[in-house]
Amino acid sequence: MCGTLLSLMQIRNRLYSMSLLRLRKARGMGRCEASLASNYTQTSEFADLDWENLGFGLVQTDYMYTTKCGPDGNFDKGGMVPFGPIEMNPASGVLNYGQGLFEGLKAYRKTDGSILLFRPMENAMRMQTGAERMCMPAPPVEQFVDAVKQTVLANKRWVPPTGKGSLYIRPLLVGSGAVLGLAPAPEYTFLIFASPVGNYFKEGLAPINLIVEDKFHRATPGGTGGVKTIGNYASVIMLLTLGPLFMICWLESTTTLRCKFVPTGI
Repeated sequence: MCGTLLSLMQIRNRLYSMSLLRLRKARGMGRCEASLASNYTQTSEFADLDWENLGFGLVQTDYMYTTKCGPDGNFDKGGMVPFGPIEMNPASGVLNYGQGLFEGLKAYRKTDGSILLFRPMENAMRMQTGAERMCMPAPPVEQFVDAVKQTVLANKRWVPPTGKGSLYIRPLLVGSGAVLGLAPAPEYTFLIFASPVGNYFKEGLAPINLIVEDKFHRATPGGTGGVKTIGNYASVIMLLTLGPLFMICWLESTTTLRCKFVPTGI
């Protein structure tokens, strides 16, 4: 492993122009943000939590959204249920073959108390792209966005006060049906849970430690690196446990000459 250290500012300079272009395109298509109805979100009630010291970890909230899809490819209406464990067949496609995707987006509380979602339609469309690659049906964009809104509104007391963080929203699409042998699962589950999280970079633009990884690769041409499948992340865990590193800079796999991926929220 190479011990090259890069600053956060250097990484930002590399990625800023591409991120800005994507953001402008999303705004031009009317998909940049979505406000939740103020009659649902105006509230002074907050969960009993230390908002000043909120980290990035799981905080159990009140409700989660769940729906299922059979062989016909159509998801049922779905709805909110209390947050908790889900039943899963040991022969399910996701447990045996990793047939699953996830997304990640955030809801923010504005100064007037209302809640803002950032580009939920973009996440819905990315899940559809990933589902096609993983041979899975995906919920329609409208159902995805509506489910995200339901989840946020049901857990609105967990949305941090303005400036204290955000409500992290985790949509999951998994092959929940039993299958023995490598094949698409006969049933799929789409669910969403949420957890309040603190600001990712609490110290602003302070430098961070980065290790440039030149032996292991997160993605290769023709693989699944272009979609947000769960298997892309399991192989990274080993490297994250080797030392107190903040982040890893993954190199382009064929030449190892270019910075390919830095897993941050920037």
